[in-house]
Amino acid sequence: MVLQPIHADNLTTGRHGFFTRIGGVSTGIYAGLNCGLGSDDDKDSVRKNRLLAAKMFGLDNNNLVSVHQVHSADATVVTGPWAGDPPKCDAMVTSTPGVALGILTADCAPVLFEDRSAGVVAAAHSGWRGAVSGILEATLDKMVTLGAQRDGIAACVGPCISQRAYEVGPEFVEEFADTDPAFTQYFAQGEGDRALFDLPRFVMDRLRAAGVAEAAWTGHCTYSDPQRFFSYRRSCHNSEPDYGRLISVIAV
Repeated sequence: MVLQPIHADNLTTGRHGFFTRIGGVSTGIYAGLNCGLGSDDDKDSVRKNRLLAAKMFGLDNNNLVSVHQVHSADATVVTGPWAGDPPKCDAMVTSTPGVALGILTADCAPVLFEDRSAGVVAAAHSGWRGAVSGILEATLDKMVTLGAQRDGIAACVGPCISQRAYEVGPEFVEEFADTDPAFTQYFAQGEGDRALFDLPRFVMDRLRAAGVAEAAWTGHCTYSDPQRFFSYRRSCHNSEPDYGRLISVIAV
């Protein structure tokens, strides 16, 4: 089956895509394009899936670069394939042709960035923890070091869990309110003492506050569309032992 990446309207380069699970060689609960080597899926299948994604950019697996994601606020500059183990961080920035940056998600927000005039692109993994602690701002800072201008950067949030599916407890709301009382605007009332958190809007507002020229969301909810997306939360609700990972890719 042909891969079906989603393209952002506000990113002008054709060398990007938020890949769905459609296509690929994995089976069972990982069926389709599972690109997570950290999953319990067959590693050969995952490598084949990553190669399928890389080939859409005219590259091989070595040039599709990922990091060991840890929900941090750390970003790194990429100039080529890693010589050893990938670093532990949650965003990558490059101006090097022939390198594609790949971020893995399964409900968290993948964010792709570009400053086309400067020839600088970036990819970030932004769950709520990373967004609060500064992963988006750290990514922009690294882009600026390579010559990007904040007011020339466009960013797009890819498929992630939407507010209607992101139910949290009062302690989650309290943690946000303790960080900044204004953050309570990102919660809607759920059932009982539950609240519903708006991750994509929170991420977009953080991007806008950091000075990007444009921030958008593709509008796709990972939890609500099992045919196209993997979802960590859905796998938990279905009592599944593991889950696949989606890959979002951008290249200069």
